[in-house]
Amino acid sequence: MNDVAPLAIEAVDVRKAFDRGTVRGLDGFTLDVATGEYVAITGPSGCGKSTLLHLLAALDKPDSGSLRVHGVDLAALRDLNEYRRTHVGIVFQLHNLLPHLSALENIEIAMLGTGRPHSEQRTRAMDLLASVDLAGRERRRPPELSGGERQRVALARALANRPRLLLADEPTGNLDTASTSEVLAILDRLSLAGRTIAVITHEDDVATHAKRVIRLVDGQIVEDHRQGPVSGPPPRFAFLGDGTR
Repeated sequence: MNDVAPLAIEAVDVRKAFDRGTVRGLDGFTLDVATGEYVAITGPSGCGKSTLLHLLAALDKPDSGSLRVHGVDLAALRDLNEYRRTHVGIVFQLHNLLPHLSALENIEIAMLGTGRPHSEQRTRAMDLLASVDLAGRERRRPPELSGGERQRVALARALANRPRLLLADEPTGNLDTASTSEVLAILDRLSLAGRTIAVITHEDDVATHAKRVIRLVDGQIVEDHRQGPVSGPPPRFAFLGDGTR
């Protein structure tokens, strides 16, 4: 019996072009990411970083090649919404919160369609807000929160359904230094708790938090190196990483 866990990300010769093939998003992209790795994808504008994230999130399809996430062949998916709800959590540069809902409700809405009782959804949302240091802000709507607080709500929402892969597209791009540090500290805790994370960033100081940095140019990997593991105290909310709660 083979007890080896499937790779978190397995991409083989993935190609994606735009504008009738004149613009290359990914050009023969091949990459393996192990379960539990914290990876930063870097490179100049237009190098294919966001294209990769969109493909991993099943928001777009490759023109050719093979792409699997935790053993799931994305080309064979029949229910894309179910995949996005249960396999991946996504954090964008702009938080994309619903402004008329409270922070608590913005997280609960991510759990619609899961079949969980509302009481369980409420408890999960409360726990998640506490885990991103927003206890006491549950009833505030996005316009009543700072930019950093809104992004932390977005992070909590991305974790609502215990995704196996967390994708973050420039998650600190619109934040000040203090808010950036807060978001990166949360990602560090999630990594220590075993969460698989892929962060798209052009900021070197953000990339240094990852265990592995991959640099793209013109849709191809030009550099792939591992660095020292994230250090720090034990995660305060281990259940965010191990999926046991």
